[in-house]
Amino acid sequence: MKKLIFILISINFIFSQERPVDLVNPLVDSANSRWFFFSSATRPFGMVNLSPDMLANGAWDSGYRYNQKKISFFSHVHAWQLSGIPVLPFNGKVKAHMGPSYYGSNYSHQNEKVSPGYHSIHLEDYNIKTELTSTKRVGFHRYNFPNNNSSSILIDLGANLGPSGTKEGYIIKKTNFKLNGYTILDETRRRPKPTTIYFSIEFNKPMKELSSWENGVLLGKSEKYIGEKGGVYALFDTENDKEVLMKVGISYVSINQAELNLKEELNHWDFDRIVFESKQEWNSMLTRIEVKGGTKDQKVRFYTDLWHALQGRRVISDYNGKYSDMTGDKQIIRQIPLDKYGIPKFNHYNSDSFWGAQWTINILWHLVYPEISEEFINSMLLMYKDGGLIPRGPSGGNYTYVMTGASSTPFIVSAYMKGIKGFDVNLAYKGMVKNHLPGGIMSKSGYEHETKIGGGLNYYINKGFVPFPLSDKNYGYHQSGPGMTLEYAYQDWTLAQMAKHLDKKEDYSMFIKRSQNYKNIYDSNYGWMRGRNIDGSWTEPYDPLFYEKKGGFVEATPASSTWFVPHDLNGLAKLMGGREIAAKRLNQSFLIAEQHNFVSHNLRTDKFVTSERRKVFINYGNQPSVQTAFIFNYFGQPWLTQKWSRAVIEKVYSDVSPQKGYSGDEDQGLMGSLAVIMKMGLFQMNGGTDINPTYDISSPIFDEITIHLNKDYYSGKSFKIISENNSSENIYIQNAYLNDIELNQSWLYHKDIVKGGVLKLKLGNKPNYEWATVIMSLPKNMSE
Repeated sequence: MKKLIFILISINFIFSQERPVDLVNPLVDSANSRWFFFSSATRPFGMVNLSPDMLANGAWDSGYRYNQKKISFFSHVHAWQLSGIPVLPFNGKVKAHMGPSYYGSNYSHQNEKVSPGYHSIHLEDYNIKTELTSTKRVGFHRYNFPNNNSSSILIDLGANLGPSGTKEGYIIKKTNFKLNGYTILDETRRRPKPTTIYFSIEFNKPMKELSSWENGVLLGKSEKYIGEKGGVYALFDTENDKEVLMKVGISYVSINQAELNLKEELNHWDFDRIVFESKQEWNSMLTRIEVKGGTKDQKVRFYTDLWHALQGRRVISDYNGKYSDMTGDKQIIRQIPLDKYGIPKFNHYNSDSFWGAQWTINILWHLVYPEISEEFINSMLLMYKDGGLIPRGPSGGNYTYVMTGASSTPFIVSAYMKGIKGFDVNLAYKGMVKNHLPGGIMSKSGYEHETKIGGGLNYYINKGFVPFPLSDKNYGYHQSGPGMTLEYAYQDWTLAQMAKHLDKKEDYSMFIKRSQNYKNIYDSNYGWMRGRNIDGSWTEPYDPLFYEKKGGFVEATPASSTWFVPHDLNGLAKLMGGREIAAKRLNQSFLIAEQHNFVSHNLRTDKFVTSERRKVFINYGNQPSVQTAFIFNYFGQPWLTQKWSRAVIEKVYSDVSPQKGYSGDEDQGLMGSLAVIMKMGLFQMNGGTDINPTYDISSPIFDEITIHLNKDYYSGKSFKIISENNSSENIYIQNAYLNDIELNQSWLYHKDIVKGGVLKLKLGNKPNYEWATVIMSLPKNMSE
């Protein structure tokens, strides 16, 4: 009896503890979300990410929007340049043909429950309780209708969704329990080819009938429908049994593959089981990092940030590894290699750009989720073999050429340097070199599909800078010469490290020389980076606070971009007159940025601001200057890294309200990842791309942080960071100890972290001006 009582008490204790998955709040910043920002009923990187949509037309101001009063429908795909399969249950008078502004329903947040893997909301206009969950490739719906015989579910095959219109839809009734079909997404300026999403739908009870509509006209009973601006609705009898379950399997390959995904991933009707399994999967990922101490809100926000870091970028390959290759003139169905058990060795992924990833997912994924990093690299190499280029932002098997530069290079190099090598290294190196040479992806500016001019790479190689303006013609977006020059120089440095490690001496010499090109756009008269005309003269007019097109820096100002030399901060400091002068100037920038909470604009209404941005020196609402707080470590003033990193966390990445949270663009996990690593007090200035990668240290916000290491990649079991005397006032490192040995430097080797161990920090409320300030102990970079 005593043993039984002990077991019961233990079980009760386990289940009474709040798991990381239970702390996640998906509603954070949801008043300001864009199409792919919000998620609820999805798995990590799930092909299906099922959630309500209030606003549907447009990449921005769309999807789930907390302050909107009406739900249009529930759709299954919220991804970079992809959307699809909107459905909605209803009853009474048919309004499906009138469009979502008519057939949508009012709702109340009081009757809504949202958590990772689950979303429940009551449709007030129809008195229907709706519940959503999913597997990786199948959406699962549970609807509780009123007792009547007019309960219906519509599938809108003509709606504009997020970034894309719908070119055509097709659906056919296979049985009274099953529908199959597809939807063809219109091309966009980013994804210039139409893309097809196939689906297979099953119900747990028979349809009484299927009807269709087109161009605002009801067409009556139909066994199938094909057209541009229409859809279907299925009628059910719920007089005696109010519950209707629906499963929606999707694929980018074929209807048969959608059926396969549904069959393999969801061969039963136990809705609650799938909710449970989804939460278990999320929790297993989130518990890779465990935190102690801090407030409840700090924990909620930390795990919400970590949850964001594990989605946005979506699986596009099927259960059996088949995938759609859209890199050529027509679709080709290909197969991912299988292991000895017949299981795909990795998944193929849809992804926005890796632009800015060197300071975000590079650091977090490679350390905590190395298996994910390895999958993404293999996915990139699939596209290289299929289409000839390693992508910087693929969409549904298409190239999009989003943003600028070769942003995937630091991601691959960093993974390799950290021991993640489960990919064809020689193939990856060959592809990266191609991207850095004329004709490669560096030659293309944003969304430049047909030409290879807008990137200005030939000028960069021959003149040492990309001119601004490059030409009178816009070949693509972000044709921003000085900004490109800085990106290319850093990316060249990372590739030089790979070349050096692989003993490619000629390549190393070429890329290490090119990596110094940042010096060619530093204007010593102003003390800021600045654009140059083709003839080498400085671009006029000039203001260090000109934004983007006026200043020539990608989504940034010259002032905030000046610090974008992560591979050679010592060289930058020399241009400015030395470390002390550089640190003083950067500190002044932070003092100014503090007055506007370190971001370029604040989102406080149900409107995402994209056109009007403040002229700023520092902006933590977007990627280009998010490394700046950690630069002080390199200038011998680590207390300022501790001060400003904690201030940024407090002002930018602490809110748990639906009305704010990221103060900018949480770009498919990038800013979520940044928030996580800053709160852990870790960073990597060069993205971990040197041959022996290091981590910069700052002040964590928690008393204890445990990183559970993946045993398939790293020898250590866990790495723990302990902060003594931690509080909102005690933010300054007084002393540090690595495995009980005193550490008087503001950095650690990656190899030491992944062996496992303990970093102990003693914190106080005043700076220790002696800790980690000796010149010889400062973190190294190129010019030393």
